[in-house]
Amino acid sequence: MILLDLTHTSHTHARTGVQRVARALGKELGKEAMAVCLDPYSRAWRPLAAWEKDELAAEGAVKKRGASWPLHARLRGLLHRRSPASTFGGARGILVPEIFSPEVAAALPALFAAVPGPRAALFFDATPLKYPEFTPAKTVARYPGYMRELLMFDGIAAISEDARETLIEYWRWLGVARTPPVVAISLGVQTTGASPHAPLRGANEDPSPPIVLSVGSVEGRKNHLALLEACAGLWAEGARFELHVIGLPRPETAGAALRRIQELQAAGRPLRYDGFVDAAALKSAYAACAFTVYPSLMEGFGLPVGESLVRGKPCICSARGALGESARGGGCLMLETVDAESLGGAIGHLLSDRPALDRLAAAARGRKFKSEADYAREVKKWWSGLSPGRLPLDLPA
Repeated sequence: MILLDLTHTSHTHARTGVQRVARALGKELGKEAMAVCLDPYSRAWRPLAAWEKDELAAEGAVKKRGASWPLHARLRGLLHRRSPASTFGGARGILVPEIFSPEVAAALPALFAAVPGPRAALFFDATPLKYPEFTPAKTVARYPGYMRELLMFDGIAAISEDARETLIEYWRWLGVARTPPVVAISLGVQTTGASPHAPLRGANEDPSPPIVLSVGSVEGRKNHLALLEACAGLWAEGARFELHVIGLPRPETAGAALRRIQELQAAGRPLRYDGFVDAAALKSAYAACAFTVYPSLMEGFGLPVGESLVRGKPCICSARGALGESARGGGCLMLETVDAESLGGAIGHLLSDRPALDRLAAAARGRKFKSEADYAREVKKWWSGLSPGRLPLDLPA
């Protein structure tokens, strides 16, 4: 049995890429995994309680990204602070699919000591180091320590080849002589309920303006400002389309984009913004759109690209890094730069050239996609081949 650290994910309703991957792994591994968390009130590792498991499965509205602990959980933790720590009989190793906190990092050696191994972690990206201007200051300050602490593990599964190369290069820059093995295991996408043959909307079938959809958390690095300026320019030129933006805002870096959304809406532009939406609403949004735009500057993988393509909807996105890895299989209009001018040109092209849009849609429908279950099986197979015993950190003097 694998111990799956879901310390943060089991205490938030947020659906960031990290949380979605962690939840999917817990679901797909099923009885092969035991979800655990570090309880900050009891100061010990323990299996998830029933209410925490309910949090993992919850599909309600999301109003904030952070973790929360209800009063009853705090009191329970305090009451059990002096109790013996949980034992994890039958556990054969550990998998950490989250970007863990300093508190979790400090407690990991105790968990490692309780389980024979192997000990593995996922690595998503190094955005806070590459784009600190678009990242909350607290996260920027934390990230070098986090990437150093990954050296504790017996193996790291990066979610793309780009992420793998980034982590290895960072360790090389640190001067680390001996590192754990790092492999690239690309993510799976949620295929349940996705229809790759959903019809495209166009002027010949529907007199209403086509819908351009953008799904992803609203934050600086997601580059919504460039998308909004691109659309503003097209509307000023008389283009007929509606922009539909879906995504929970990150308060520290979403302000400028949210203000621009309000300005464009006040000016009467056909712009709809939803924060978090449930699965049914997201499915309807994909079904209604002509194509999607994912303007992000950098990703570890780019789940919204795959989730658009698996539904047969073409996507405009960057050709660089991990996004380029996801897009190269077909169905995407790939851009060397994702500034307002390039985005505007790409959106205008797909709005006006129906044959080009149809060709991209056909390419998307022709692709084969790895499912979340496939991904979980790949991770488990890789994890089972690791050799335990990585501690302590191997850093230069």
